[in-house]
Amino acid sequence: MTAVAAGVTVEQARRAVATAFRGSGIETPELDARILVGHALALDHAGLVTAAGRPLVAVEAARISALAARRLSGEPVARILGQREFWGLPLMVTPAVLVPRPETETVVELALSLVGDNRAPLRIADLGTGSGAILAALLSELPNASGVGTDLAVDALDVARANVRNLRLDARATFLRGDYASALAGPFDLVVSNPPYIASRDIERLGAEVRDHDPRRALDGGADGLDAYRAIAADAGRLIGQGHLQGHPQGHLVVEIGAGQQCDVERLFAERGLAVMASRHDLSGEIRALAVRSA
Repeated sequence: MTAVAAGVTVEQARRAVATAFRGSGIETPELDARILVGHALALDHAGLVTAAGRPLVAVEAARISALAARRLSGEPVARILGQREFWGLPLMVTPAVLVPRPETETVVELALSLVGDNRAPLRIADLGTGSGAILAALLSELPNASGVGTDLAVDALDVARANVRNLRLDARATFLRGDYASALAGPFDLVVSNPPYIASRDIERLGAEVRDHDPRRALDGGADGLDAYRAIAADAGRLIGQGHLQGHPQGHLVVEIGAGQQCDVERLFAERGLAVMASRHDLSGEIRALAVRSA
């Protein structure tokens, strides 16, 4: 793509960027162009319509060109903006954390379906919290719940803390550095996790937007993609042993899984005396979240 020139209108610039994106095979060229041009000009969708015929000054054209070049290089829109919406909540994202994906909302959906009273004072643990997306979503729906998120990466914990603070959920959220549940003592009513589940050998086959921009530690699940589930299963019994959901004596563990991993993950949990009680499909029909209890 040649740089956007000063003097072209806002609408001409948006169309030029969309054309370049389409030519490079970007899946949503019109949407990405609208978002990035709007971001460069600090205009929302309505503002872009209103300003469509206004000529760009040089500094504006340069900003649009720079953002378009980043997108054409394969950088995801959320990385460029430094923000991603999840469960209707605006979340800051940095290179330290995975960009929250729509399929991860299945974890939130499944967890909430297990809660009999959404005003109960539940205790929640989010293992490998990353941006804090799952924990923030649950706290936004459960006004009397409190939660703790764990992560090995200090920079990821900084992002999670900033997100719950920006959402005014920080009074009910704490964060600890630790490997999944190693820093926690149960019991919890809900334990949730979106752990890394890509087999190490498969990471290089991922799309550039994921492979080159998401932190490898948030992707790499070890030789078979199941290392995180082994670690979580080893501690699950003590974490969910005395919850109070729907009158049951145990809490629930809800995890996201990769496509085709259901049987393997169920087997790992069964070896630890845990049984899958419910599941959730993503929009493509893949089973993406599993709910587990002590058998």
